[in-house]
Amino acid sequence: MPSKNIELKKAGLKVTHPRVRILQVLESSPDRHLSAEDVYQHLRDAGDDVGIATVYRVLTQFEQVGMVQKLNFDGGQAVFELDDGDHHDHMVCVDTGKVIEFHSEEIERLQEEIAAAHGYEISDHSLVLYVKPKA
Repeated sequence: MPSKNIELKKAGLKVTHPRVRILQVLESSPDRHLSAEDVYQHLRDAGDDVGIATVYRVLTQFEQVGMVQKLNFDGGQAVFELDDGDHHDHMVCVDTGKVIEFHSEEIERLQEEIAAAHGYEISDHSLVLYVKPKA
């Protein structure tokens, strides 16, 4: 894996302590979907002196250069995930807010067929299923 410095430079960003640390938090967290507040709390817990405004600013910069994706789910705060280039969709538990990633070739194929049947091709899409545990 390339070093954080190389990843930042390739994205056209200067290497700064906050950028390196925020990237480390995103890469090392077992939860792939973190809010800005989650990132801030991870940094505070680790003893880093990085303000919440800096976290928001850096996450926005990461989004602008394609390093992260910002996801806005209904009824919740925005979360960020590293953009690894692999397409996937999401399920969000309406009870807990937990975000579950999934990929279905069948759903992808059906979406392409539906678009084609209407005379279109998909340039991009986002599918979010809002779910709750079975009773």
